[in-house]
Amino acid sequence: MTRPALTRRAIFAQAWPIILGQASIPLVGMVDIFVIGRTGDAVALAGVALGSVVITFVFWAFGFLRMGMTGMTAQAYGSDNRDETNAMLVRGLAIGHVVGLALVFLQYPLAQSAFALLAGGEKLTDAAHGYVSVRFFGAPAALGFFALLGWLFGLGRTRAALALQIAMNAANIALDIWFVWGLGWGARGVAAGTAIAEWFALFCGIAIALHVGGWVNFARLRHYALLFDRAKLKRLFTVNFDIMVRTLALLFLFAWFANGGARLDTEQLAANAVLDQFVAVSAYVLDAFAFTAEARVGAAVGRSDRPEVLRAIRLTGEFSLAAGAIFALAIVLFGGAIIDVITTNEAVRQAAYPYLAFVALIPLAGMPAWLLDGIYIGATWSRAFRNAALAATALYVATDLALRPWGATGLWAAMLLSYIYRAFALGILLPARLRTIAPRAPAS
Repeated sequence: MTRPALTRRAIFAQAWPIILGQASIPLVGMVDIFVIGRTGDAVALAGVALGSVVITFVFWAFGFLRMGMTGMTAQAYGSDNRDETNAMLVRGLAIGHVVGLALVFLQYPLAQSAFALLAGGEKLTDAAHGYVSVRFFGAPAALGFFALLGWLFGLGRTRAALALQIAMNAANIALDIWFVWGLGWGARGVAAGTAIAEWFALFCGIAIALHVGGWVNFARLRHYALLFDRAKLKRLFTVNFDIMVRTLALLFLFAWFANGGARLDTEQLAANAVLDQFVAVSAYVLDAFAFTAEARVGAAVGRSDRPEVLRAIRLTGEFSLAAGAIFALAIVLFGGAIIDVITTNEAVRQAAYPYLAFVALIPLAGMPAWLLDGIYIGATWSRAFRNAALAATALYVATDLALRPWGATGLWAAMLLSYIYRAFALGILLPARLRTIAPRAPAS
């Protein structure tokens, strides 16, 4: 297996397809908001926003299928173990399929429990429930797609991952417009477009994976004991459980934030949904360098090469800092105009404008946290990763409660501080974690 050298050019070559693919994800979210927002129906807009929180919480509780897959695949790839590399994908797809089917059958109690916890009136809840009930039918495909993307990222096959994301997102956008504007399905139309696009992407992804990993090599796994090796499975579930707990902690944080907007009023919740698109675009694009760090750090850890781990951290950090500054400036300069394009509702616009300053600071405050996430995932330091997220979430909730008298200002200030808490919790543990990687022995 050949690997590109660890240079700035190689880092960017690996990252740019992820940048485009990641940027397309929140852009589709913006299209969802735009398609509903141009109808002028604030309740439908807020319903899609609230429903998206529920689906994100449930689906991304199993985000370990993407994160754990990347780090463990990269380590197998770094140690030149082709059979274990391919076995990782089969295990991930199997877990995603089983869990996704369980979510389809459990969708009613899950949705009812979520809406019981989230504030909102009857009309808002009805709109959100229509969105959620349709999205659940895409669960097996969505979770399988997580595993496919993680596997491709771990191999550094970012162009293949980009092709998959473009195909899914293009289908999503086209179906959203057709179902909402053409057929008048409202929030359910947005959900149907996304669910169908997820199934389309899953089938395309399996075909690509069979080509990348080799049909013959995957066929060997039918008779390969490694696929069911107890030690491998135990490590897989241990790492994934820690990542799941970490993901649940952060999803709880974001749900708490969404509930804060719903607690204020429908217009503020809708305004927060618009502002969240800026945060999402920033996070997804900066995640390109975090994902690159996952693959590079994971491969270096697989070879027990501490100097290469440190170099991967430094190079991806340089790109992350530059990208964070660019996004902060762009939000300051163009944020107001973009809000006007996204929604025609004047009350929603006026509720969003005052908080653009907070949103502009998030790419700078969030950049260290997002990059450190990638480092920890690649190295599979899952226990420390989990504990840092739990601590940061607890600090965020305490901060939000303390700032509640400040209304929406306090809500956004607490969210900004949450990124600082995450970066600090991960950063303070990093030196000790790096010392656990034995320096690579010199060649004889």
